[in-house]
Amino acid sequence: MTSAAPSAAPGFSAERTAYSILLAISVSHCLNDTLQSLIPSIYPMLRDNFALSYGQIGLITLAFQLTASLLQPFVGLYTDHRPQPYSLTAGMGVSLCGLVLLAYAPNFETVLIAAMLVGVGSSIFHPESSRVARMASGGKPGLAQSVFQVGGNLGTSIGPLLAAFIVLPFGQHSVATFSVIALVGMIILWNVGNWYSAYRRNTAGMKPKAHASVAPLSRGRVIASIAILLLLIFSKFFYMASMSSYLTFYLISKFGVSAQDAQFHLFIFLFAVAAGTLIGGPVGDRIGRKYVIWVSILGVLPFTLALPYANLTWTTVLAVVIGFILSSAFSAIIVFAQELVPGKTGMVAGLFFGFAFGMGGLGAAALGFLADHTSIEFVYKVCSFLPMIGLLTIFLPNIERPKPVVVEKVVETFD
Repeated sequence: MTSAAPSAAPGFSAERTAYSILLAISVSHCLNDTLQSLIPSIYPMLRDNFALSYGQIGLITLAFQLTASLLQPFVGLYTDHRPQPYSLTAGMGVSLCGLVLLAYAPNFETVLIAAMLVGVGSSIFHPESSRVARMASGGKPGLAQSVFQVGGNLGTSIGPLLAAFIVLPFGQHSVATFSVIALVGMIILWNVGNWYSAYRRNTAGMKPKAHASVAPLSRGRVIASIAILLLLIFSKFFYMASMSSYLTFYLISKFGVSAQDAQFHLFIFLFAVAAGTLIGGPVGDRIGRKYVIWVSILGVLPFTLALPYANLTWTTVLAVVIGFILSSAFSAIIVFAQELVPGKTGMVAGLFFGFAFGMGGLGAAALGFLADHTSIEFVYKVCSFLPMIGLLTIFLPNIERPKPVVVEKVVETFD
C-alpha cells in the first residue's frame, strides 16, 4: 500500500474518486459491524444461559446503542477540528475488547459491560470513517456513503450466519474466535490511517474552494430540516430494531421454527438491507435525495402493515421487501444533512449515526418491555404504523442536486 503523492501530482483531477479507499473503508465497516451483529444474533443463547426476559434482552441492545449514540456526535465534533487518522484502528481495538469480554461473561451485568465496550468502539469508528468516505468520494458523496454503508450492512447480515454455524453449536466462548476479524480490521484501518495522514499533508495550507450546491437557507430552516431528518431516522431505526432484535423470537413464537432456522431468516432480511443501502446513495446523486427519502420511508408502509398478518412464506418475502426499501434512505439522509451543514462532516455523521444507534437501542428496550406485557406479535402490529412518519418529508426543502462542496487534492491510494 502506498499512502502519499507528490504535492503537485501531474494529471490531478478534483473529481477523481479514490475507489480503493472506499473499498477499504467499506470492508472495514463490514468487519466492524459483523462483530457488532454477533450481539443480537446470540440473544436466544444468552436468554437461555442467563434466563433473561425480553426486557433484559432489550437492555443489552440499549447498553450497546446508547454508548454509541451518546459519544458519536462529540467524537465527530472533536475530529472536525482535530482529525485523528489512527482513531479508526483504536475504535476497532475497543470493540475487540468488548467481544472477548462477551465470550467469557459469567453474568448478565458483564454482558452489559461488554455491549457497552462494543458501543464505544463503534462511536469512535463511524464519524471518522464517514469523513474518509467523503474525502475519497471525488464529488460523488451519495455513492461514497452508500459504498461505506453497504459494507456495514453486509457485516450485519453475516452475523446471524456466524451465530447459526459457530456460536449456537459451540457455545458462548466461541465468540472469542472472531477476534481475528477485529485484528484484520485493525490492519486495514491502520493503512487507511496512513492514507488519511498523507491526504492531510498534501492538502495542508490549501484554501478550500466552495461551490454553491444548496440554495441559501435560514438558520431556522436548517434546524427544522435537521429535526425532520432525525424524526425520519427515528421511524426507520425504531422499526429496524423490531426486526434485528426480535424477528427471530417472532418467527419462533408464531411459526414454531427452530432458533437456527430463525437465524437464516434474519440473515435474508439483513442481506436485503445491505442491497437496499447500495441503491440509495447513487440514486440520490442522480435524481435528488428527497425523492429517495420519500420512496424509502413512506413507500414501505403497505408492506409493514401487511407483515403481522402474513404466513411464514409471505413474512419472509415482506421482510425482504421492507429491508430493501427502508434501508435505501440512510445514505440519502446523511448526505442531505451534510449538504445542509457544510464543513461539519464529522459532527453531522456523528449526530446521525449516534441518533440512529440511540433510536435502535431505545426501540429495542421499549419493544422488549412491550412484548413482555403483551406479546411479540402485538409489537409488530404497533410498529407497522411507524413509516407514516415519512409524510414529514414534504416539509424538507428542495435543494439542488449535490455538487462537490470542496475542491481538494486527491491523494494516490492503495495499489
